[in-house]
Amino acid sequence: MSTSRRLGRRLMQLYAGLALYGASSALLVRAGLGLEPWNVLHQGLAELTGLTIGVVSIVVGAAVLLLWIPLRQRPGLGTVSNVFVVGLAMDGTLALVPEADGLAVRIALLLTGILLNGAATGLYIAARFGPGPRDGLMTGLHRRTGRSIRVMRTAVEVAVVVSGFALGGTIGVGTVLYAVSIGPLAQLFLRVFAVPPASDGSTVVAAGTPHGAILRP
Repeated sequence: MSTSRRLGRRLMQLYAGLALYGASSALLVRAGLGLEPWNVLHQGLAELTGLTIGVVSIVVGAAVLLLWIPLRQRPGLGTVSNVFVVGLAMDGTLALVPEADGLAVRIALLLTGILLNGAATGLYIAARFGPGPRDGLMTGLHRRTGRSIRVMRTAVEVAVVVSGFALGGTIGVGTVLYAVSIGPLAQLFLRVFAVPPASDGSTVVAAGTPHGAILRP
């Protein structure tokens, strides 16, 4: 694959992945059976402020990105795009998908949302345009404190979930199911969507599947 075609594919993967991530997160909201950690916080803040969950996601993403400055993290195109595209896609999907009636429909929305979220994560991470702002916060804390990424991720997400729940965010079986399934799903889709190396031997962009990805936008 030529360098230009490879870049075009990566850009398509980036924005398709971010849009799909926002859409899949909206399905979890409609399911009402528990959200992923950061969206528990976003939903709680939305309840508090009266803003949409997508707008709150954008505001929180931008605020988290500011925390990269003292942590000396460098954002990429994917980082900045993540802040806006995910929130806009979430609000757009919520405007199109009505409230779910019946437990069977809600379960179907939950399972579909988690599966699509895994595919979205594989798409945008395999594009290799930089981590999401929340992932960068965790890796930055890891580098500054010397603590493992797992410890930093757990500490941050526990704090986020507790704060979001206190503000009215939804936790439940979906939160647990998401936590145990998103890693394996994302790893599967990382292999599916891995971008082939450039055929001209260019070294402008690193090839292969990224290692140590946190698997969250």
